[in-house]
Amino acid sequence: MITGDIKSKIDQIWNAFWSGGIANPIEVIEQITYLLFLRRLDDLHTLEENKATRLKRPMARRIFPEGADARGRAYDTLRWSRFKNEAPSEMFVIVGEHVFPFLRTLGSDDSTYAHHMKDARFTIPTPALLAKVVDLLDAVPMDNRDTKGDLYEYMLGKIASAGQNGQFRTPRHIIQLMVEMTAPTPTDTICDPASGTCGFLVAAGEYLRSHHDTLFHDAKLNHHFNHAMFHGYDFDNTMLRIGSMNMMLHGVDNPAITYRDSLGQEHSGEEGRYSLVLANPPFAGSLDYENVAKDLLQTVKTKKTELLFLALFLRLLKPGGRAAVIVPDGVLFGSSTAHKALRKMLVEEQKLDGIVSLPGGVFKPYAGVSTAILFFTKTNSGGTDQVWFYDMQADGYSLDDKRQPLLPEDKLGLQRSSYVRNQLSKEEHSKNNLPDVLARWAQREGAERQRSRTEQSFCVPKADIAANGYDLSINRYKEVVHAQVQHRAPSDILAELAKLEEEIAAGMKALEGMLENS
Repeated sequence: MITGDIKSKIDQIWNAFWSGGIANPIEVIEQITYLLFLRRLDDLHTLEENKATRLKRPMARRIFPEGADARGRAYDTLRWSRFKNEAPSEMFVIVGEHVFPFLRTLGSDDSTYAHHMKDARFTIPTPALLAKVVDLLDAVPMDNRDTKGDLYEYMLGKIASAGQNGQFRTPRHIIQLMVEMTAPTPTDTICDPASGTCGFLVAAGEYLRSHHDTLFHDAKLNHHFNHAMFHGYDFDNTMLRIGSMNMMLHGVDNPAITYRDSLGQEHSGEEGRYSLVLANPPFAGSLDYENVAKDLLQTVKTKKTELLFLALFLRLLKPGGRAAVIVPDGVLFGSSTAHKALRKMLVEEQKLDGIVSLPGGVFKPYAGVSTAILFFTKTNSGGTDQVWFYDMQADGYSLDDKRQPLLPEDKLGLQRSSYVRNQLSKEEHSKNNLPDVLARWAQREGAERQRSRTEQSFCVPKADIAANGYDLSINRYKEVVHAQVQHRAPSDILAELAKLEEEIAAGMKALEGMLENS
């Protein structure tokens, strides 16, 4: 958790960009990403220098080479620790004319970060703004992994609060819920085919650090975590840079964050590679139908991206692999042939584990579409017995465009440990259902099967779902308790009406008397 002081520093950096003429929040975070990367390169070079001095031998790896660049500037002067002390005008020349061209040469490095810096563009408009931002960033402590990660997440939160680009951000507490419910393991290979800022992959990594910290004592598992576990795909280069930086600042050495049209034909050879898929794929948008992988179209012939992504998830998963993915409600009850075929496939050929219906305002102010989280396991041999449903009414925040917190910070989110020790009150639960979702999910094969369909969560047998044409909308199965109407005998009603008539007549008579006397 970052402190108020660090948040204040980040707010200052953000405000400096806005007042300095850069109003696009994506461009702001992109320029900050470049500067953070430069600071990281300098830190790594310093570590190598210290190691060489301590061991009294030449540096094993020089990030900043000896000699000078094509314009005659010594590479050593391109380091953060050097140029930060220069006058603003000189710093502006060094960064714009020497540092960024140097960044673009790092693509030959095998790290994902260097690869995404090959087309880095320097767009800070003035020496004064650059000097101010460098000074402010230099004052932010970057020694602790937790602080670095939280710091970047706080910056990414500003993308969402800024407006039009918020569609890149799934609310962090929803991501954490999905990760907790799928419980990643140290041997999982995790994929997000629409990764954006890599929020799902980051949350999965943080879950493993807190639940399986001993994995870092095993050389094989440690290498798997840093080099083979995390895979993210996107076709927005800016998002790839931001996502890569997010992973790096959360302590993952070399994740596979790559440019890819996940639905494209050229990437159809990915079948059965992953054991866990976590995603919030695009619900709509442009689609190059001619370039869509033919095997996806054979699975479900449609132009709807949300259905094609579901077919993709099934293709990517290995048998036994599981998925937690956000879909628009239309996927659950759509009447087209493609909708029905895909739902039937999930129920009959795979194992559909559960569906969490999300509140309508979760993605406001960017989208008001109703959504749900699908949880399923790839088996290729069926296995659906009972499907668990949860009707989430509240996620801890207002469901209007402002999305203001409705509870104190210690009552928001999952709060798993505090929920076990001290359950949220009934009133608090009405504002934050997340801890209850997680607790009841754990009981889906036990006590939850005994719950009535009038409850917030319940299970539905596969036979009932098949009988309803594989409709997966919770409203199809949820039963509503209507208030009982008290039935009265007609004679009682007539007697009451007669009494009322007498009272009206008496009142009229009294009124006539008052008028005569006046």
